[in-house]
Amino acid sequence: MDVVQASEHPSRVYHRATLAITGPTLTLRYATADDAPRLLELAGDPAVTEWFSWGPYTSVDQPEAYIAGLEGKRESGELLDFLVVHEQHGPIGVTGLSELSTRNRHATVGSWFGREFWGSGANRESKALLTTLAFRELGMDRLTAWANTRNGRSQVALERVGFRREGVLRAWHRHGETLHDVVVFGMTRPDWERGPLVEIPAQIEGSAPDAFSVIRHTEK
Repeated sequence: MDVVQASEHPSRVYHRATLAITGPTLTLRYATADDAPRLLELAGDPAVTEWFSWGPYTSVDQPEAYIAGLEGKRESGELLDFLVVHEQHGPIGVTGLSELSTRNRHATVGSWFGREFWGSGANRESKALLTTLAFRELGMDRLTAWANTRNGRSQVALERVGFRREGVLRAWHRHGETLHDVVVFGMTRPDWERGPLVEIPAQIEGSAPDAFSVIRHTEK
């Protein structure tokens, strides 16, 4: 199998069958089975998964099952998740794309980080890497993000990186038996081109799954 090497980070080597995006301090890469214990450590914290429909993790078989399902979801266009890996601290969270519409060229962004990395700048850099992939490589015209109406920290974080608040969707997100209202945020291609994230360097290595390349789909 062919491999490529990131010129700015010569110690990082990736297979072409995978996809990785590298920035100043972070790399987004596919999770492997070896990452399951670290994901258990990070997402075993109830504060991390408070606003999600899953978690917290309580045993390693849960992140193992999540990781095992990722390849099929990438190929089907259901989910393109990446492990967020810090150059010093290793894996610190997850970010990715879901709710893909190839016809409309948009998807939804989702992210979470271990509590010790909240406010560290990891969200900003990881959003820069992911938006570069989405707008420059995949051909997206819009990205959507959701935040619980009671999750002020997430709302502020999205606005700081250039997402625009667009409204509230009532009873949109189910967590257990509870329905939550969410604030919807959006970022268009022109927003990204004029915004702060485009200034953060991002190097893309490997190839994106065909299902997520909206350019390829719309050119057919």
